[in-house]
Amino acid sequence: MMAQSFFGGVHPQDKKAATNKKPIEKLPPPETVVIPMSLHIGAPCRPVVQVGDHVNMGQLIGEATAYVSAPIHASVSGTVEAIEPRPHFSGVDVLSVVIRNDYQDTLDPSVKPVENPESLTAEELTKIVKNAGIVGLGGATFPTHVKILSGLGKVDTVIINGAECEPYNTSDHRIMLEYPDQVVGGATLLARLFQVDKVHIGVEDNKMNAVEILRQKISEAKAPAEVNALRTRYPQGAEKQLCQSLTGRQVPPGGLPADIGCAVFSVDTAAAIWRAVYQGMPVIRRIVTVSGSGVKEPKNLECRIGTPLSDLLNCCGGVSEKTYKLLMGGPMMGNAQHTADVPVGKCTNAILAFAGDEERTVENPTCIRCGRCVDVCPMHLEPIFMYQYETRGMMEELEAAHVLDCIECGACTYICPGRLHLVQAFRTGKQKINAARAAAKAKAEAAQKKEG
Repeated sequence: MMAQSFFGGVHPQDKKAATNKKPIEKLPPPETVVIPMSLHIGAPCRPVVQVGDHVNMGQLIGEATAYVSAPIHASVSGTVEAIEPRPHFSGVDVLSVVIRNDYQDTLDPSVKPVENPESLTAEELTKIVKNAGIVGLGGATFPTHVKILSGLGKVDTVIINGAECEPYNTSDHRIMLEYPDQVVGGATLLARLFQVDKVHIGVEDNKMNAVEILRQKISEAKAPAEVNALRTRYPQGAEKQLCQSLTGRQVPPGGLPADIGCAVFSVDTAAAIWRAVYQGMPVIRRIVTVSGSGVKEPKNLECRIGTPLSDLLNCCGGVSEKTYKLLMGGPMMGNAQHTADVPVGKCTNAILAFAGDEERTVENPTCIRCGRCVDVCPMHLEPIFMYQYETRGMMEELEAAHVLDCIECGACTYICPGRLHLVQAFRTGKQKINAARAAAKAKAEAAQKKEG
């Protein structure tokens, strides 16, 4: 498959040199893990353990409560110390299961490999993915079994996303270098599940060593996959742009990759599928890049879900006294954290601390009507007008401008010479539109119920 291109995009300095050659280090699990019951997009889980219970590593502790939900498992063995709201990386307190580690890592009896993985049906494999709590580990955290079910019968192209276009982040890069068997093995399982001849692995061309090792593993295993080296450009790793780069097809407004016959999974999601099948292991750990000008010794760390961010930072020598911002995720799409006590979640692929001149906000952001935001928007939107609609409360016009199609990549904010808080405005606008829709729906349902 010949690599194509997508509209817009920017070329920020990739800042990956601090960690892209550093092997993954295993961070010892903490004395206590705090595991939120909301680690995915969708309905939160319901705790199925009680205070005082002993739990094993890999044991189910939170059951899914809706179709769009994913179960949650204990990342250590030990005793449930509390079930209560705790600080969450979203900025609010979330019901969490607190487990005191007994440092035994006693595996739960449910953690066992599939006896005959080669004979798995699509239904059986999807059930394994669901029970393992696998979500989009590229950061989106959409439940993977739901993506699979919505794509079966419609998807003719399966894509593994190894682009990792965010500056600083190198966790996926290291996964491809250090666990290529798991990535290729997961791709093979996905090929069988969707009944496609070949899975396409897209990797930006600033990671050619990963391209080479994956190609080598594919050749050795005779796996139904191929690796495509893609031009380095942000947001190459956004799934809609990745689909266009690899297939030439464009996702329609309001649509999803499945609408053009594509299904996209991150490299760590593919590896997690392999681990669920061949090891029986649910999602209990993350590979996290810890970097930024405020980090004394940047590293790639493997840590358990529920580990406080402070443990990761301390493992890297702590942060500079001049650190003024802590981000979970990359600098383009990451979320600022108000404390380092929040836990690592399934979405956590990077922790960045900034102490240098990265902050370029100004006191009075002013649009100079240069149009650069329009040029770089990969979704063909017009941020210049969307910003005006949002700030003036013109919600109908904002919705008509397709703000809900905004992928919040941050390219417009990055390129804006007037330093407007564009993505922040669009996130707020989306929330207002969705709240208005929910209120209108509730009103209509109440009126219908009253009439009935």
